[in-house]
Amino acid sequence: MKFFLDTANIEDIKKANDLGLLDGVTTNPSLINKEGRDFEEVIKDIANTIKGPVSAEVTTYDYESMVEEARKLAKWADNVVVKIPMTRDGLKAINTLSKENIKTNCTLIFSVAQGLLAAKAGATYISPFIGRIDDMGEDGIRLIEDLKDVMVNYGFDTEIIAASIRTNKHLELSALAGADIATIPANIFEKLYSHPLTDKGIEGFKKDWEKFTGK
Repeated sequence: MKFFLDTANIEDIKKANDLGLLDGVTTNPSLINKEGRDFEEVIKDIANTIKGPVSAEVTTYDYESMVEEARKLAKWADNVVVKIPMTRDGLKAINTLSKENIKTNCTLIFSVAQGLLAAKAGATYISPFIGRIDDMGEDGIRLIEDLKDVMVNYGFDTEIIAASIRTNKHLELSALAGADIATIPANIFEKLYSHPLTDKGIEGFKKDWEKFTGK
């Protein structure tokens, strides 16, 4: 499973990248807004920091404007992936861009039908939002499982990015459900390698070693 960080904060990205575990980054207009920096500057900074794909989202929503913007975004760096919303115009844009070998991430997926259409249109990645689906009283992990079945059944190369991850359990269940990628907020990423029993075990080992060495 590949790990993406869902942030536009360059310091958080560098910290995760230093562990050797970071495979890519996803951003969106809300995350860019939090940084208070120029959009292009942020994306280029991230793309120069990591080798993996960096999702930069369009900020226009009609077909012609999305395609025009996507072409511009794709020129910012070789590893930029253009994030396109799941709409009728979005699907049309994905189809056009796929024929131009511009990689796309179809975002805001909430159903199997949407994921299937995006894959058929040529999306490189699809991003089902499992946390938001759970908020609606439905099962986000079940959607990952069903989408995986569809991708396998029909031989699509489209990769599934489990998005809107809220907890460690979301990540674990997404991995078990067959998601190719999890895009994880920085605060959740920091919790993945922590566990109170691990901390307790280390403290016990330290105390026993100090007794053994007479310190």
